[in-house]
Amino acid sequence: MSSVSYYTEEGLKKLKDELQELKTKGRADMAKQIAEARDKGDLSENAEYDAAKDAQGLMEMRISELEGLVGNARIKKQEDVDLSKVSILSTVKIKNLKNGMEVKYTLVSEKEADLKSGKISYESPIGKGLLNKKVGEVAEVKAPAGVMEFEVLDITLD
Repeated sequence: MSSVSYYTEEGLKKLKDELQELKTKGRADMAKQIAEARDKGDLSENAEYDAAKDAQGLMEMRISELEGLVGNARIKKQEDVDLSKVSILSTVKIKNLKNGMEVKYTLVSEKEADLKSGKISYESPIGKGLLNKKVGEVAEVKAPAGVMEFEVLDITLD
């Protein structure tokens, strides 16, 4: 399906927990909803039954997606992170060379990314631009507004 993705232990646990929840409780609840809708009469004109079947299809699609993600997931441990360059799970302090603004980001998987908490995907344009850069190097990132330049100031494990 897709390529290997790297997760923290916490991030992979969340995916596995969601998958387990959908496969057990989610499927049982869905079967109950379909049975209740079926009991309401003629299936050809039963909007509730159609809606339950559609919801079941969406849930099964999510289960399939999660199975693919979990199957291709690899755990990246902090002790495996090379701090000589920007890599997955490293926290990088960067400076926007255009406006002088400094920010800190931790590079994580797409599913763990949360900009509010300073976590960006290593697959995002900024994440890709920063990967393998060393302190003092400049990353050029193509954005809709043009090319942005970020200087790597520090690499840590926060």
